[in-house]
Amino acid sequence: MKNTFGNSVSVTLFGESHGEAIGAVIDGIAPGVKVDEDFINHQLSLRRPTGNISTARKEQDPFKIVSGVVSGVTTGTPICIVIPNSDTRSSDYADMAFLPRPSHADYAAYCKYHGFEDRRGGGHFSGRITAALVAAGAIAIDALKQKGIVIGTHIKKCAGIEDAAFSDYQRDIAALNEKFFATLSEEAAEQMQKNIKAAAAEGDSVGGILETAVLGVDAGVGEPWFDTMEGVLSHALFSVPAVKGIEFGGGFALCDMRGSKSNDPLCYENGNVKFLSNNSGGINGGITNGDTIIFRLAIKPTPTIGIEQNTVNIQTKEDEKLSARGRHDPCIVHRARVVADSVTALALLDILSLRYGTDWLVK
Repeated sequence: MKNTFGNSVSVTLFGESHGEAIGAVIDGIAPGVKVDEDFINHQLSLRRPTGNISTARKEQDPFKIVSGVVSGVTTGTPICIVIPNSDTRSSDYADMAFLPRPSHADYAAYCKYHGFEDRRGGGHFSGRITAALVAAGAIAIDALKQKGIVIGTHIKKCAGIEDAAFSDYQRDIAALNEKFFATLSEEAAEQMQKNIKAAAAEGDSVGGILETAVLGVDAGVGEPWFDTMEGVLSHALFSVPAVKGIEFGGGFALCDMRGSKSNDPLCYENGNVKFLSNNSGGINGGITNGDTIIFRLAIKPTPTIGIEQNTVNIQTKEDEKLSARGRHDPCIVHRARVVADSVTALALLDILSLRYGTDWLVK
């Protein structure tokens, strides 16, 4: 079972949704990097469910760093973060043990692990595991910030409602990183949440689009062909549950443009190369060009819903109907925002350490 991402800096995930604990091990971070546990708590709070637009499962995520950090500073050895599970109700899943939820990982996991997988709450495939990613990602986000690299994500679209566009990246990212429901428009946030509640009232769910901006990455980072900046980010981001698509810069819209419109003209400004547009999303030939890195993630609707659906019973080998029970999110887009930031930071930390060396963080 492959649960590790990264080469120079790697992260390994462990645990199950209804097991004793979940967690992450980060290996390769240089010694001497400050670790702010208050910031980790803040990031975890952005992922935590709130109100009736999220699951009723309440986990406070009292994480513990059990190795790799002494007196608030990394030692250079593996950092292990453990987060206990406390609010589990495995009995909610007893009737569904052999009824795969449509579009969930249940059936695929059964095929891969021959029925020995932990099915409770989705087991190792649960969105619950992303709490460990957020805790690990918080360390990466804070470390990158000390090097002038900042990351911010907004809910570009959710439940059919569009958010405003980025205008001032620095200001917008600073504001977004303090919000539980990360939109640039308060009106959009209100309507999105209204539509999420409407879907939930019908036992249904909704999806959306997240848009991420990364500032401060120098030109020249990334490798041609197999370890491109897009490739490394995509590899990491597709690990996030419910992510079904990614596009950089102009993305699929470039297909309908001519080159004269899609190209990003260059100019000099105060002796520095600048771009007059950013349809490339800050990346050319798989390598950063110094402009803002921009990408969007497609987040599918939560597959576990209360509406009756067709499925099968893998024990009796008969067709059955399923109306899922338990505590589930009618939408995960707003909670996935901080997960996207976290995974982006971990991927960037790896690729930047590959280029500059792991001690780059403290030089």
